[in-house]
Amino acid sequence: MTTDSALTPEQILSATEDVLRRFGPAKATVVDVARTLGVSHSSVYRFFPSKAALREAVTQRWLDQAHHDLQSIAATPGPAVDRLHRWLETLFAAKRSKALDDPQLFATYMTLVSENSSTVEKHIDTLIGQIGRIVQDGVGSGEFRPAETASTARAVFEATAHFHDPAYAPEWADPNAGERFEALWTLILGGLRAHEDPSGR
Repeated sequence: MTTDSALTPEQILSATEDVLRRFGPAKATVVDVARTLGVSHSSVYRFFPSKAALREAVTQRWLDQAHHDLQSIAATPGPAVDRLHRWLETLFAAKRSKALDDPQLFATYMTLVSENSSTVEKHIDTLIGQIGRIVQDGVGSGEFRPAETASTARAVFEATAHFHDPAYAPEWADPNAGERFEALWTLILGGLRAHEDPSGR
């Protein structure tokens, strides 16, 4: 049992996740969260002023946890080709793990994501920004052909949607999903690479 004075936002979000897993988004209430923590519901409202605010915070937390390794990949020095491949592969693996290892909670979060579109849009912008950083580094190093960073990054993100957009989650269990991802990566890389002029000019 958690005392009101020791309560933290992180504890509330963890308890909310547990409640959502048990009851689903339609039936889960702030009272359920408070009961799980052994505190009054007013204690929860001290940190999150409404049920909507709590659900939004839990959505943001889930999105951040799903992609916590991506920022470090984008910021790590090294060949852009390797970093971009690792970044996309990590994104796919994180989404697939969430969907396959805890399908009930994944389905719940899809409901929350639809409620908090602005949170999701900001998150996607962050992800595209990370791709953009890698693309810019690749152009600077000569690995990638010159290109407008923002539009190229968004194109890469959208082209790989099959491997991170939850709409395609039922297909991620396919044992050939990894092979299909690599085939798409080969096509993307072909479009990004700086090709030498056969004439030597």
